Amino acid sequence: MKIVDARVIVTCPGRNFVTLKIVTDAGSHGIGDATLNGRELAVAAYLSEHVIPCLIGRDAHQIEDIWQFLYRGAYWRRGPVTMSAIAAVDVALWDIKAKAAAMPLYQLLGGRSRSGVMVYGHANGRDIAETTDEVQRYIELGYRAIRAQSGVPGMKSTYGVSGDKMFYEPADAELPTENLWCTEKYLEHVPKLFESLRGRFGSEPHLLHDVHHRLTPIEAARLGKSLEPYRLFWMEDATPAENQANFRLIRQHTVTPLAVGEVFNTIWDCKQLVEEQLIDYIRTTIVHAGGVTHLKRIADFASLHNVRMGCHGATDLSPVCMGASLHLNTAVPNFGVQEYMRHTPATDAVFPHDYHYESGYLHAGESPGHGVDIDEALAKKYPYKRAYLPTNRLEDGTLWNW
Repeated sequence: MKIVDARVIVTCPGRNFVTLKIVTDAGSHGIGDATLNGRELAVAAYLSEHVIPCLIGRDAHQIEDIWQFLYRGAYWRRGPVTMSAIAAVDVALWDIKAKAAAMPLYQLLGGRSRSGVMVYGHANGRDIAETTDEVQRYIELGYRAIRAQSGVPGMKSTYGVSGDKMFYEPADAELPTENLWCTEKYLEHVPKLFESLRGRFGSEPHLLHDVHHRLTPIEAARLGKSLEPYRLFWMEDATPAENQANFRLIRQHTVTPLAVGEVFNTIWDCKQLVEEQLIDYIRTTIVHAGGVTHLKRIADFASLHNVRMGCHGATDLSPVCMGASLHLNTAVPNFGVQEYMRHTPATDAVFPHDYHYESGYLHAGESPGHGVDIDEALAKKYPYKRAYLPTNRLEDGTLWNW
């Protein structure tokens, strides 16, 4: 089955998405997500100028060989642009292969390990009272796991708190906006949030919290220890993980479960974290880590060390990535939870899909492939709009991690 055409589709139904469509001489096609938030056109150009010319004429069934060709053959390995491009190709080829087999993708990955994929939603508010009300709303929607973020007194804004509670999009301006950050105020406030939530809702809902890479290791250790009485499902991205050994210090001081990895691109980014069991959940996602092929390797490696999957699932990942992720999560034995930020109706219309939500779980569809397609005519009605993620500065003006 030869690849005869491949094209990049950039669309903005409320936010930017980059999609790769591959067509074969058998008349079948597959699509893959190539979105890199705030750097979308870099991946689009990489695909159009450097990858697609190498795909034409290749056997679409040779997924592993094509993956190795794009990874090893480029010489310049890894990085978010390269790995997002490889992911788009890989997911599109898995889509084609599953369609040729007339099976949903999870069947080609070993079949079901579970009937549904537990997801968590994002409850946030300007203060603890508003966040508490939002947690209540997610419980009423059937969620068993909920991430809670709250505005911090004395800080004008902070990560995860939005005006639109259901369709949060952080890439908010044509040039990066600047926020102010104060670690001391944050560390004092967050335990009060979870004390309030446990006081109202008891021990039943799984509660999660995202630090968003803003603390030093010892600060993260302090926060993890202070949150232990409230039994978090996880504390996410407590500190930047370029230096994986940072997590040793956190691990020495707290038993709060740790999750990290949404910005990781390969298995090498989490090798030490997994081997030394310094984390409990790996959050790497299909679109930024080389597709189904490579994320399956990460999942199998993590499984050997009692680390579970907790894939990133924000709105900057298109329904294509979510569909593929659900099939992988349905199949792997060490699944933990899937982030689920709902897409807008406009996005859902551009990307028709057969996965569905019910009572706290997402369910992969049964149609052949990964179950997501793109309406190209509708996509053309939403032209690209440049948008950047914000930046952070400390109160003295020092640039900090956003």
